[in-house]
Amino acid sequence: MQTDHPVPSGLWLPLITPFRDGELDEKSLRRLVKHYAAEPVDGFVLAATTGEGLTLDEDEGERLVAITAGEVARARKQIPIYLGLADSNTRKGVAELARTAAWPITGYLITCPHYTRPSQQGLYRHFSTLADNTARPILLYNIPYRTGVNLSNEVTLQLAEHVNIVGIKDCCGDPIQSFELMRSRPKRFAVLTGEDTLFYGALIQGADGGILAAAHVETAGFALVRDRLLAGDQSGARAAWHRLFDLARLLFAEPNPAPIKHWLWRARLVDSPEVRLPMTPVSDMLAARIGLALAQTSRAAACA
Repeated sequence: MQTDHPVPSGLWLPLITPFRDGELDEKSLRRLVKHYAAEPVDGFVLAATTGEGLTLDEDEGERLVAITAGEVARARKQIPIYLGLADSNTRKGVAELARTAAWPITGYLITCPHYTRPSQQGLYRHFSTLADNTARPILLYNIPYRTGVNLSNEVTLQLAEHVNIVGIKDCCGDPIQSFELMRSRPKRFAVLTGEDTLFYGALIQGADGGILAAAHVETAGFALVRDRLLAGDQSGARAAWHRLFDLARLLFAEPNPAPIKHWLWRARLVDSPEVRLPMTPVSDMLAARIGLALAQTSRAAACA
């Protein structure tokens, strides 16, 4: 497969969308992007699952992208920005590509059609049609426990032949399928895990990186795991991962992104932990656990 598109790799952050009083919180968004642009982040994904993309109005999505791109430019960083798209209607998906064609984004993260549960042929034709209607790179997003359909490795490899389908966010939930894909994929097709608690194992098996919501916290620590492995320091990577594993579990103890937003609010990176229905705030029990973990993290940083 020949392509001029860079192959995504490393640590990608599926940025939360901050809200306050029912509106997009632009002040907090600018603060977030400025903060993470200074961290070892290799790419941003906007308006996907963690970004509550399905709850955003069209104008909010456009402002989200414009503000993020502006802050990245002000930080003088070359950080790619992918926009999350999720639609079960291929025709609407093509229309979304046209509507966002002038937006300052690098590419798209596109989820398998949800609810309709198309055949593997339907999935192939859906993604092929979308790829044929944009020159931008596309990351496939396979997450069957949300969409109800699993993109097979056979079809994924067929889609990898498209010049602008550059990789996949893998949340298939089947370690055998994931390993087979990493073993069989062409050289310029990225596999990024989207399962935060499986990050270390995925890297060991050959993943190119991860799109990790938990990396909103301890961002440098998650990047360090991959850096140590690339340097051949497996024991150092394992030690770094042991420190992060419980954090990743904590941040997914209740539906994402409420725990992450609560942590960021307590850490004063956003002005509100607000989520949009059907998401709800964290329970009092989890809020207490997050408060304890945040205090422990702060003490450890102070002693470092």
